[in-house]
Amino acid sequence: MPDVETLHREAMELVDQAVLARQRGDAEAILEFKRAAFAKERTAADLIANQLDLEPTRSVLHRSAAVLALECGELREAERLIGRALAGNPPDDIADELRDLLLEEIYSQRQAIGR
Repeated sequence: MPDVETLHREAMELVDQAVLARQRGDAEAILEFKRAAFAKERTAADLIANQLDLEPTRSVLHRSAAVLALECGELREAERLIGRALAGNPPDDIADELRDLLLEEIYSQRQAIGR
C-alpha cells in the first residue's frame, strides 16, 4: 500500500490534471480527475486519522480531502472529514478554516439543492 506522502502527491498531480482539463473545457475529465484525487487524498487522511500526534499534517490532509469532497459534490463525506479533523488537535488557523469556510460552504450547497 502506498504511503501517505505518495498518496498526497498523486492526489495533487490529479488536481493539476483537472486544472489542465478545465483549460481545455473538458468538464467530464475535470470531474474524473477530481474524483480520483479525492479518493487518494481521503485514503491518505484515513491512514493517519487516529495519529493525533501528527498535527498539523493530519488536519491539513483532512482539510484537503474535505475541499475535494465538496468539489465532487460529496457533502456528507466533506462533513465527516471536517468532523474528524476537528476531533483531533488542529492548529487554530486550520480549525477556524474548517469551521468557518468549509462548513459554511457545505450548508450553502445543501440549501442550494434543497436538503
